Order: sequence, then C-alpha cells, then structure tokens
Amino acid sequence: MTEEALKALQKEVRKKKRIASEWASQLHDLVEDRLPAAYGEIPEIAQSTFEACKAWEEASEKLKQAEAETA
Repeated sequence: MTEEALKALQKEVRKKKRIASEWASQLHDLVEDRLPAAYGEIPEIAQSTFEACKAWEEASEKLKQAEAETA
C-alpha cells in the first residue's frame, strides 16, 4: 500500500471517530438534559451512535491491517 493510501485511511479513521463522538455527544445530551420527556428519541439516537461506532471500528481494523502489511 502506498504512503498516500495509508494517509487516506488514517484520515478516514479520524473522520469516522469524530462522527461517532458527535453521535455519542447527542446521546449524552439526551440523557443529561431531555429525559424522561424525550424518551422517544432514544432508539434513533442510540442506533445512529451504534452505527457510527461500528463504522469507526471497521475503518480502524482496515487501517491496522494496512499498517501491518506495510511494516
């Protein structure tokens, strides 16, 4: 894998981590500020947070594999 491709994967991991953190922040705000009145928002925000974290995990694994192959 080229250095450029590896840097692109690193950028993708950082982006997915930021997105996951943003969803986690929304989930935190829901719990801290809007429950119990906004309980109906839990499934949607929780699912989006889960999916964002899963996407970050998959990108991180892809990066680890690429780094191992180039080492």
